[in-house]
Amino acid sequence: MSHARSEYEDFRKLAPDAYELVLALGQLAAKAGLDKQLLELVKLRASQINGCAFCVQHHILLSERIGVPVDKLNLVVVWREAPIFSARERAALAWAEALTFLPDGVSEEVYAEASGEFSETELMYLTSAVASINVWNRFGAAYRWTPPKRPVGETAAAS
Repeated sequence: MSHARSEYEDFRKLAPDAYELVLALGQLAAKAGLDKQLLELVKLRASQINGCAFCVQHHILLSERIGVPVDKLNLVVVWREAPIFSARERAALAWAEALTFLPDGVSEEVYAEASGEFSETELMYLTSAVASINVWNRFGAAYRWTPPKRPVGETAAAS
């Protein structure tokens, strides 16, 4: 892939109002009490689907900092085949995929699974988190933002 067309920092400088709105939307689910590790897995999975290298790396680094096990980070791309994920995480990942791949809407099966694991309010906030990461992915993929570097001296998380 060729070099970045623009960088993440440019978004904040060129469209600060849009940047602040997307940022605020992305923070609502955690503020509403949804588990931050679960939210990072969802954001990572949507970013993988959307091919946003910046967001994939960003959410891997964040996930490591908040203690998401490295095995989950490695296996989120194949979460259906990996028994390491809880029923709640599976429901959230299925919901995130359904909202990211939207050609046929969200199936009754995926909705039932998600609504069985999350309250109505939690599911609304989970939806806001998925919507937010999909917006970030559109910017990151469109402008080919350079993925963030791992801070010097910081190593990948262990299992």
